[in-house]
Amino acid sequence: MDQVFKALADDTRRRLLDRLHEQNGQTLGELCERIAMTRQSVTGHLAVLEAANLISTVRRGREKLHYLNPVPLHEIQERWIDKFERPRLRALGDLKRRAEEAMSDKPRYVYVTYIASTPEKVWDALTDADLTAVYWGHSNVSDWRPGSRWEHVRTDGSGIADVVGTVVESERPARLVTSWAAPEREGEPDRHSRVTFDIQRRADIVRLTVTHEDLDGEDELRGVSAGWPAVLSNLKSLIETGSPLPQEPWLVPGR
Repeated sequence: MDQVFKALADDTRRRLLDRLHEQNGQTLGELCERIAMTRQSVTGHLAVLEAANLISTVRRGREKLHYLNPVPLHEIQERWIDKFERPRLRALGDLKRRAEEAMSDKPRYVYVTYIASTPEKVWDALTDADLTAVYWGHSNVSDWRPGSRWEHVRTDGSGIADVVGTVVESERPARLVTSWAAPEREGEPDRHSRVTFDIQRRADIVRLTVTHEDLDGEDELRGVSAGWPAVLSNLKSLIETGSPLPQEPWLVPGR
């Protein structure tokens, strides 16, 4: 949290966050356009923001896109704001929603979490059918080779897959890209969304970035915005403690 307050104390860094609030998913060049300083200086400020987890980055070819990450702001809200001024919660919720909006040809939802583990264990937690059944309530079933089919199968013994898709990229233990579709839309690739898991070792921990793009409108965006934090919190608990959360987080009613 000290890094967050240090990052927010600088006017230039606040302006960069404002720029990402206005339009999420910008390149370094785009962020430099309205700031009178060298690219090297802006890069330094962005590094401070990323170290504080206030922004996240996603590689798209040779470009690196920068995204506002609302999680530390939400933690500040819960600790110092919500208990005093409940209306601020709604305001910051609106900020998060707007910050995740982007151009249709860019990722629509990005979530970053840090896990005390290794890249290999995080990869296995995402792809092992038995492990996904424990924290996700579904088994992710595939051989995870590029071009292979994958299924998100219920654990009630019915064998029903609620999501199907194709493995687009598979680079254990660093990167996994899959397409997502309802089974009835499997033959309509233009109606598929795309999920990317980027797994990076950071000293003794792992940074996991989940990017969900090509979403079908605001309703689907709201759904994944609620679903991914719940699933990834359960994954983090399972890896770090050996057990998922005591309640399925997606079933806990909101306030």
